[in-house]
Order: sequence, then C-alpha cells, then structure tokens
Amino acid sequence: MSSHLLSVDSLSRDDVDHLMRVAARMEPVAQRRKVTRVLEGAVLGNLFFEASTRTRVSFHAAFCRLGGSVCDTTGFTFSSMAKGESLYDTSRVMSGYCDAIVMRHPEQGSVAEFARATNVPVINGGDGPGEHPSQALLDIYTIHKEFARQGKPLKGAHVLMTGDLKYGRTVHSLIKLLALYAPMRVTLVAPPGLEMPHSLIEHVARQGLDVQVRESLADDFSDADVVYTTRIQKERFTAEMTEGFSLSRDYTVDKAFMDGRCNDRTIVMHPLPRDSRSDANDLDVDLNGDPRLAIFRQTDNGLTMRMAIFATLLQVDHLVEKDMRDVPWFVPSTVGVDDRES
Repeated sequence: MSSHLLSVDSLSRDDVDHLMRVAARMEPVAQRRKVTRVLEGAVLGNLFFEASTRTRVSFHAAFCRLGGSVCDTTGFTFSSMAKGESLYDTSRVMSGYCDAIVMRHPEQGSVAEFARATNVPVINGGDGPGEHPSQALLDIYTIHKEFARQGKPLKGAHVLMTGDLKYGRTVHSLIKLLALYAPMRVTLVAPPGLEMPHSLIEHVARQGLDVQVRESLADDFSDADVVYTTRIQKERFTAEMTEGFSLSRDYTVDKAFMDGRCNDRTIVMHPLPRDSRSDANDLDVDLNGDPRLAIFRQTDNGLTMRMAIFATLLQVDHLVEKDMRDVPWFVPSTVGVDDRES
C-alpha cells in the first residue's frame, strides 16, 4: 500500500485483504469494548471543503478511537484557498501541523494535487464526482462480513448497482474494488442521463468483471446478492440537466421491489445520506427494520475500516491488539434501538 490513499487504483487485492484483516482486529475498539492509544500524540488534519457529516465525523472518531487528536476545517468560504492560496501551499502548511490529512474537495483530482506537495499520508475523503476510496473499502468490508454471516463467498457474487451511477463517486470506487475479486457479476441500472461512465465499465471489464447494463428495475433480480443504491446527486447537475429532470418510482428500492424482485437474503446497501422525503424516490424508509437492510451496519463498519486505514498508513497496525484495554464506561449492548444482535 502506498503512503497515500487517493484512489482504489493504487490498491491491490492483497492491500484490500490486509485492510480487512486489520479492520477485523479493530472491531473491539470500534464497538467500544476496548480502548487503544497507539496514535497518542498524533494529530489529524480533517479538511472538508465540501459539505459532509458522516464521513467527516467517521474519520474524526476513528482517529480519536486510536488515541489521536483532530483539527477540523469545514467549508471553503473562510479558508485560505478562498483568498487565493494554492493547494500546494495549503498542503505544505497543513503538513507542518499534522501527522495525517483527510481531504474532501468539490473538484475531481484536487486531493491528488494536494498530496503531491507532501510526504504526510493524505486520504481522499471524496473529490467531486471522482472517487471515495475509504467508502469503497468499508463497502467491500461490509459485503465480506454480510456474506460470512450467510456462509457465502465473495467469488461469483452478483451485485446490482442502481441510482446515480454518473456522479455517485462511491460506485466509481466500489466497482473497481469488486473487479479485484472477479469472477463476479455487476448489473447497472440508472435513470437516463445518469449511467456509469463507459470508460469505467470498459476498465473493469478488462479486469474480468462481468458487467451488464439494464434500463429498469422491473426485471427479475432474484439472484442478486447485493443491491447497492445511491442518491441522485442533483447538486452536481448542470443547469440543462436540472431543468425538467424528474425521477419516477421505477428507480426506487423499496419493500415492494425487494419482496417482488429480489430474495430474502439479498443485502441492501446505500452510502448515505438517503433522502427520506416521500417524493425523493431514494432508498425507501419502508425497509427500516428489515434484516436485509445493512445501511447502519455499513456505517458502523466505516469507523472500523477508517481506523484500519489510519493504523496501516501510520504503520502501527501491528501494535493495536497489544495495546488494547477494557473500557471503564457503560456501553449499551446495541447502538440503535432497532439494531439486531448478529
């Protein structure tokens, strides 16, 4: 694994397998049964120049769970870059303060440009419609855990991706990771104008991924092992796309779709946030409480995987288990009131 995490393109299957093994060792800490201080004294720069709640807090919490401290910057308006400072200068200055940096930026390629100015580990927290490598890693870790619970291997799995496949950076990263585990089948269903970039489909197909494109969710997906759906990224639309755009219920993943088109072991995933308004046509809230809905197990896995990323990049992954101690405070048996014991 390289000194930065900018794209899943830099990861081999061995890298991903290693991160999943480290994440598994992090579970007691993420679940608040153990504490560790392997990053005590280390400082993270959490630079989010695009709106974020879950990803920013997840990275923040992951670093703190390892004993480190975090400096947060959110928004672009009040940053030095709004005053004309270059990404190079910002990178060099922040590297003098921090031992690791997570950056989210609205422009594709900006995080990679930022990383070229520093030897401090930089993690891409999302660069516009480009990539979101840590999300893809937590997604593949979630699939691995869900399959293990069901006694199924990753090899030969069928993953249905639907929603905004053009601007949804999470699916851009995830489909590349899935290609590392070929043979595997991926079916893509997107509203008109929001299809997966053809160049990306060709790229993963060359790696052995079986990619099929369909126009509708009305087909039979009873052999799908995973349904991965994404929110429509209207904030990235051009003015021409926004004008007159509407989305029918035909692209909504809800209980009727899951019961009628999938099977009782199909896992439902979403990178969040989901738009829960009744007219949003996103992942429907009528699946809340359904055991197939893995979105909250998915977010919990985000903390675990991001701890593994920090520990690996800062080269303390071999020390975590030796440093663990029992927590002294009260910890509930489940985090959410509707969580099921697994």
